[in-house]
Amino acid sequence: MVYLLLVLGFVLLVKGADYFVESTAAIAKLLRISPLLVGLTIVAFGTGAPEATVSIIAALEGSAGVTLGNVVGSNIINIALVVGVTAFLSPLKVTNATIKKEIPFAFLACIVLLVLMSDQYLENNAVNVITRGDGIIFLLFFAIFLYYVIEAARNNRSQMEKEITEQPDKRKWGRHILFSTGGLAAIIFGGYLVVESSTEIAIRFGMSETLVGLTIVAIGSSLPELVISVTAALKKESEIALGNIVGSSIFNILFVLGAASLIIPLPVETKIYFDVIVMLILTIVLFIFSRTECKVGKLEGLLLVAAYIGYLVYIIIRN
Repeated sequence: MVYLLLVLGFVLLVKGADYFVESTAAIAKLLRISPLLVGLTIVAFGTGAPEATVSIIAALEGSAGVTLGNVVGSNIINIALVVGVTAFLSPLKVTNATIKKEIPFAFLACIVLLVLMSDQYLENNAVNVITRGDGIIFLLFFAIFLYYVIEAARNNRSQMEKEITEQPDKRKWGRHILFSTGGLAAIIFGGYLVVESSTEIAIRFGMSETLVGLTIVAIGSSLPELVISVTAALKKESEIALGNIVGSSIFNILFVLGAASLIIPLPVETKIYFDVIVMLILTIVLFIFSRTECKVGKLEGLLLVAAYIGYLVYIIIRN
């Protein structure tokens, strides 16, 4: 039975991503805005739902330490593994706005996290903790990001309305919304089935729960981003692919940590600093790669995947 659930999970992931990408791209055309902006918002926040759910529930249940690890780990997987695999399969085109604004904003989010979690170093406190006050700061930065996206969408729509004279078929709205919502639901549920069933299979074969958590579960929680980004890139909707990844990284740090730390202060373990530094370095590397011919190519994608494998080996040995 567990093998059937695994197959069903993968089917839901693949078909859900297929419908979701096509429908969100169509919605972008109906709204007359760039697919990149849809990727930064609707797609990114939707695929970030699993991480948000896990982190907020962990905070509610008092397992606050899980929240920070989940967010940082998911962002590392997104930037290294998801971008790497996607770019290796189909080079990702990068817009000027992404290079000049979105990726730097993701870098800023990493810096804000590093500063707010360094109470011992900056304020000589006894412990490092992300407080409720820090949570408000995260959410204020998230509000600034949303304002930027809304203004960018408004300007982009005005420009596209000048270029496109054909009126959109409003009868297709309901169909595209239904398919995008249904596709996202299939992705999230399919990801859940894959994680649960593959974890059970792995334990049957003698893998420890710790190793399973660091590999299968960590990657499984990022399956929505991976599947959607790969599908979008293969469908030549690379703006959605990269927007999804960058938007998810910003959403995870600013919204998820902001909301979770408002529920309960989040203690910071010393070893998580290494992971945050890795996340910061990978964001810089993504920025550098994006500036080379305004795309992330196959070789660069391969280097990112290799970097994630090296990081994965290290954390397995460390833990």
